Amino acid sequence: MRTFLCPMDSEKPRKTLSESEARLKAANFCAYQERTQQEVRDKLYEYGLHRDSVEEVLSWLITENYINEERFAKAFAGGKFRIKKWGRVRILRELKQKGLSDYCIQKGMAEIEEEQYQQHLREWLEKKNAELKEKDLFIRKRKLAQFAIYKGYKPEEVWAKLNTLL
Repeated sequence: MRTFLCPMDSEKPRKTLSESEARLKAANFCAYQERTQQEVRDKLYEYGLHRDSVEEVLSWLITENYINEERFAKAFAGGKFRIKKWGRVRILRELKQKGLSDYCIQKGMAEIEEEQYQQHLREWLEKKNAELKEKDLFIRKRKLAQFAIYKGYKPEEVWAKLNTLL
């Protein structure tokens, strides 16, 4: 077995795994939580595999259904929406950044129900409004809008909701 230095930690030598060892570790890596192909590909390169071996292991993982990008997109979008209450814009940006296909992104975005989406936006705005000490209504609205837009909600939705709330 060869060892190589990890680029992030030049003092820690790492072992190069065989393809079968890497396959097992990658399967465990994917079983722990949903992963994209790129995340797994990066992990396989960290294990010291060469390009052909990486693609071989990756195709095996896809065949065995350890990796499914549509399933990843649904889990990611649903989770970020329900748990972190992100808006569609931010979720969409993150999914694109992960390199998913438009089809997978569309399937992931379909996990967000419109009624719940509007409810989360209203809850964010009400919570943040209660925290603000600003007296001036225009400044208060601007701060609330900036906050909600940062969370990933569309500006026109935010302003419409603000006008009904305040």
